[in-house]
Amino acid sequence: MTAQATTAVSASSVDDADANVTGKDLRRVIAASVAGSAMEWYDFSIYGTASALIFSDLFFPGLDKAAGLLAIFGAYAAGFFARPFGGLFFGWLGDKYGRKSVLVATVLLMGGSTFCIGLLPTWHQVGVWAAALLVALRLLQGFGAGAEQAGASLIVSEFAPPARRGFYAALPFAGCIIGILLANGIFTLVQRLPKDEFLTYGWRVPFLFSVFVIVAGIVIRMRVKESPVFEEIRKTGHASKQPVRDLMSEARGTLLVAFCLRVGENGSSYLYQVFALSYLTKVLLVDKSVGTIGLTIAAALAVFTIPMMGWLSDRFGRRLMYRLVALFTCLWAFPAFWLFTTKDPVLIVISMAVAIGVGVFGMYGIQGAYFPELFSARYRYTGIAVSKEFAAVASGGIAPFIAAALLAWAQGAYWPIATYIAVLAGISFIATFFAPETRGISLRQ
Repeated sequence: MTAQATTAVSASSVDDADANVTGKDLRRVIAASVAGSAMEWYDFSIYGTASALIFSDLFFPGLDKAAGLLAIFGAYAAGFFARPFGGLFFGWLGDKYGRKSVLVATVLLMGGSTFCIGLLPTWHQVGVWAAALLVALRLLQGFGAGAEQAGASLIVSEFAPPARRGFYAALPFAGCIIGILLANGIFTLVQRLPKDEFLTYGWRVPFLFSVFVIVAGIVIRMRVKESPVFEEIRKTGHASKQPVRDLMSEARGTLLVAFCLRVGENGSSYLYQVFALSYLTKVLLVDKSVGTIGLTIAAALAVFTIPMMGWLSDRFGRRLMYRLVALFTCLWAFPAFWLFTTKDPVLIVISMAVAIGVGVFGMYGIQGAYFPELFSARYRYTGIAVSKEFAAVASGGIAPFIAAALLAWAQGAYWPIATYIAVLAGISFIATFFAPETRGISLRQ
């Protein structure tokens, strides 16, 4: 571990606040981070929903049920394989040249890729080129998203007062909820169209709508000041010239711990939000609207659980709260899928709300302050982006694909999927015993 992350510093003895940072500056940076998080999760939610519900028919027709799931989730995973490269590239830029410009670039790249997906021809129009173009845009989308989460939590953490950093750093992740609610709301509306109209143009509407989110995100982010922590290390000449090299030479242990902390949240997230939708509709033959309603209610619940977990981490510590939520996610996996198999819409919605709204987003809310506190300011952006995005590949990106393969192997039984979730969450639970307590630590050099 780095010396910075080894010993927590009392919030009362450390003042990260810059004399030139006002409450207005903090509000602006929170709004900018919320907008970016909304963009990212809107993009990934509509892509995930479309993958689960219709993309196999539009871009991979003619395949049987199992092969169709594997093909579309393979394309879905492609975006996650691009995210670490985006994290490395934009993290390097953010540590070397500043946080603000990277935040503008990532929202533009993500949103532009999503908009272009809405313009794609289908397999019936151009054949295999349709699938190839879909994968290419998915790669660009993932490349842009690779540093978005890292930047959103990082810049708010570097503006926020230490004693309330957990709460403030969790607020941008409320943007995730805005993105999910917006995506699910629009998809719910277009699904009401007649089937022919939905397959012709209705599915495109959520993707084309992203242009409005792009414009709003860019306008807001252009008005944000540069991080006071980055300005300080740049003025004093402490900014790293080789952030990736410094990260790997000084903080390999911290990087591994952060990677493992991320695995349980990210893997569980996409197993519930993407794979479970297909499982409910294609295997259990539950109406499509039940899954989307479940996701919507889970997202609404997370509006409260995300900032609450950040606040609790300010009071009781990041490590303890993360450990408890990871353990809960591990233990809930089997009850969650058992409730799915009842095919009762109410029980299914409750299961998804608890699994996602409490378990997944509980860990997510704590990460907002925890991850920036683990790394030195000189390579903080790179450290957060690399740990988050390599974990996203190892867990979230391939999770729906692996789950589909496990389901085929178990001939439709849910226990391998529940075991998979429990293992992922268990990795994060164990990682908390190797992670330092960082509440109140200084984020300055």
